[in-house]
Amino acid sequence: MTVFITGATGLIGSRLVRILVSRGYAVRALVRDTERAKRLISDPVEFVTGDLNDPESLKTALNGCRYLFHLAADYRLWVPDPEAMTGTNVEGTRMLMRQALSAGVERIVYTSSVCVLSCNADGTPVGEDVSSDVGDMISPYKKSKFLAEKVVMEMVRDEGLPAVIVNPSTPVGPGDSRPTPTGTMILNTARNGGMFYADTGLNVAHVDDIALGHLLALEKGVVGRRYILGGDNLSLRELFAMTARLTHKPGPRFKVPQAVMFAAGLAGELLARVGLIKNPVATLDSVRMASKKMYYSSDRAEKELGYTHRPAEQAVRDAVHWFREQGMLR
Repeated sequence: MTVFITGATGLIGSRLVRILVSRGYAVRALVRDTERAKRLISDPVEFVTGDLNDPESLKTALNGCRYLFHLAADYRLWVPDPEAMTGTNVEGTRMLMRQALSAGVERIVYTSSVCVLSCNADGTPVGEDVSSDVGDMISPYKKSKFLAEKVVMEMVRDEGLPAVIVNPSTPVGPGDSRPTPTGTMILNTARNGGMFYADTGLNVAHVDDIALGHLLALEKGVVGRRYILGGDNLSLRELFAMTARLTHKPGPRFKVPQAVMFAAGLAGELLARVGLIKNPVATLDSVRMASKKMYYSSDRAEKELGYTHRPAEQAVRDAVHWFREQGMLR
C-alpha cells in the first residue's frame, strides 16, 4: 500500500514516516529539496520534488497512492506577506484535495491544528465542537489554517472527499531540528534556565503520540470528523519549571507584564519590517496569543481512535535528550 505524505521533513511528519515504514507502508513524500530530505529522513522513502503550488508535481506524486497524509503548511510567527501564506496553506490544500479526488485516493488524513479552535476564558479545556469563526483567529497562520480546514470540510460535504481531520496540539520530543517555537523555548531553558515566563498555557503532547494518532485516524477515524491529538495542559511556568528541573537549571521566577511583552512584540515587528532581523522572537500576534490559556481535551480521539498520550514530562525529557545528542545544548 503506497501512502503519499506532505510535510514529511517536519517534526510530526518525520516521526509519522518512521511509523508508516515500520508498519509496512510504502511511503512517497513531496519535498522541495531532495538532498535535505535525505539528510533528515533515513527511512526508505520515495521522494518527489515539488510543492503545494505546483499541480503537476502533485498529480505525479499521487499517481498510484491509496492514502494521503497532508501535513505540510507554511508555519511562521512573522510573515511580511500574509497572502503568500494563504496561497500555500489554503489554495495549496484545495489543489491537493482536488488532485487526490481525481487520483481516486481512498482515504485522507488532513492535519489541521488546535489553533483553529477557540479557547475558554476560564482556562477549562475545549473539545472539537467548540464554535469559532475566522474573526477569532489572531495571526495570519491561524487564519490560513482555519480557512484550509473549512475547504476540506466543504469538500467532504459537497464532493465526497474521504478526509478525516486531526487537530494536533503542541508537539514536543525528538527530531525537532529547526526547532519549533515551543522547542526553542525548551532548548533555551535547557541551556540557560527559564527565569522569565508569560501568564499563558498550552497543551503539550509527545510528538510520537501525535504521529501515531495520524495513523489511528486513517484506520479508525470518521470521514468529516475532527479529532484533537493532544496531551497535558500546562501553564508556561510549569513547562519551564519542568525543563529546568530535568536539566538542573534555575527555574522560572518572574512573570513578564503584558505591557513589556507588547513592547517586545512591537519592537520585533518593526525590526523585521525594516529588514534588521528575519524572524522576530516576539510579535504582536504572539503576544496576544500569550494572553490565553490554550487548553484542549483529547477525549474524542481516546474514545473513538484508541489514542493515548504519555506524560508531558516524558515529551520534554525526550526532547532535551535529543537536543543533547545533536550538540544543541552547547
